[in-house]
Amino acid sequence: MQMATFQSALAARNVSKAFFGNPVLRGVSIELIPGRIHALLGENGAGKSTLINILSGALTPDAGELMLDGQARPALTPRAARHHGVAVVQQELSLSPSLSIAENIGLGAMPVGRALISYRTLAARAAEVLELVGLQAPLAAPVGSLPLGQRQLVEIAKALFRRPRVLILDEPTSSLSAHDVATLLALVRRLRAQGVAILYISHRLNEVLDLCDHVTVLKDGVCTADQPLAGVSPDGLVRLMVGRDPGDLFPPFLSSATGETVLDVANLCTGPVAGADLTLRRGEVLGLGGLVGQGQEAFLLGLYGAQLATARRASVLGLSRLPRSVPEANRCGLAYVPADRKKDGLLLPHSIGFNLKLPSFARNAAAWRRPAAEAGLVADLARRLGIKGDVRRPVQALSGGNQQKVALAKWLPRTPAVLLLNDPTRGVDVETKREIYLALRGMAAEGRSVVLLSSDTPELVHLCDRVAVFREGRIGAVLAHGAATEEAIVAAALGVG
Repeated sequence: MQMATFQSALAARNVSKAFFGNPVLRGVSIELIPGRIHALLGENGAGKSTLINILSGALTPDAGELMLDGQARPALTPRAARHHGVAVVQQELSLSPSLSIAENIGLGAMPVGRALISYRTLAARAAEVLELVGLQAPLAAPVGSLPLGQRQLVEIAKALFRRPRVLILDEPTSSLSAHDVATLLALVRRLRAQGVAILYISHRLNEVLDLCDHVTVLKDGVCTADQPLAGVSPDGLVRLMVGRDPGDLFPPFLSSATGETVLDVANLCTGPVAGADLTLRRGEVLGLGGLVGQGQEAFLLGLYGAQLATARRASVLGLSRLPRSVPEANRCGLAYVPADRKKDGLLLPHSIGFNLKLPSFARNAAAWRRPAAEAGLVADLARRLGIKGDVRRPVQALSGGNQQKVALAKWLPRTPAVLLLNDPTRGVDVETKREIYLALRGMAAEGRSVVLLSSDTPELVHLCDRVAVFREGRIGAVLAHGAATEEAIVAAALGVG
């Protein structure tokens, strides 16, 4: 590929990388220019994470070279990358839950005075970067006590603490509220004006078009496009990514809801939820909307028995009360897919097959000692959700989208009557989203019910029979399909009539 003639801050030239004999990158080139926001797009599994890890020194390419300030290098180490001002915000967070916000921000770059850490200097500088990202939280608070969106902001602050010359952002807005997204995008534009070279990875295509100047597209480990973004439409980006015209992202809406009630709660209280009423019918896809942190996640966890909850009245799949524990919830037919798949949904070092079988062990462990039945189950689940490749691989080797498929597919053998889904398409590409949408509508057609918490408002509009909008710990409005437009959901979230 023809490279630019002016000097880049960081570049890769014809780099290739394979794992276990399988090529992941094949002759890929990319150039990050000071003062330019460069988008990196591709479906899950296209090689984006591998390229990021090579640029940041976490991986060594098998072939090709890196260019740092015009000087050729066969590879970088993480230490050398940090020394030259390369900072990465990974989609999967790298924070220590037991350490404070300030300590996490300063990890690896603690200010030192007289051979000891200067906590006064650390606090002052940490406060500065927290203000930049718009996070208002006590510096001494442990990161583990923060919700996912605020942990994402701490991760970004941690990168800015090093005053980077090259900033790589991998899905930085995937778990942020609309207000935090606006704050972050304004910050990225300021960094561009200051001459920082920025690599931006996101599946939110409108965000990419609004923010970025240039795009590189990967498909199956090969660079299929490297061009300015001026004049490109969202459909044009999808064509570059998948190699064809985009079809409808959402399946045609056809309600499978019946009149049978499978879940009914009145005045549910747990955490920030101050009293929520909700009814769910068999075959219904019920959306949970609202601004981040209004009680939606706590509501799901309370229904699932994962945190203490009370209700004035409750009927849950035959129980005349709320489940008192996760095992009890599973036994009565509930299943939960968390937002943070790596932390709460998967056993990363274990194989894809093992993770797919995991919920089934609790029901009848002896049945899964038969290798033929086990192999057949795993093959069927991988086929149903489009999970490709050798199921003996560790699940941590998969792309984020395929990991999400595993987190969802593992529950299918238990045939749950109600699926509780917490942002199931966070950080996955458009094709994987469509596969998940089709799977959810298919489950509803089979008579299962789905409660879908989503930060992506179009998902709620197009997939759901009804949308319950949370505001300040209560359900402020329940909108039927058709009435649940993006404008109506946002208005209900803000308390606007």
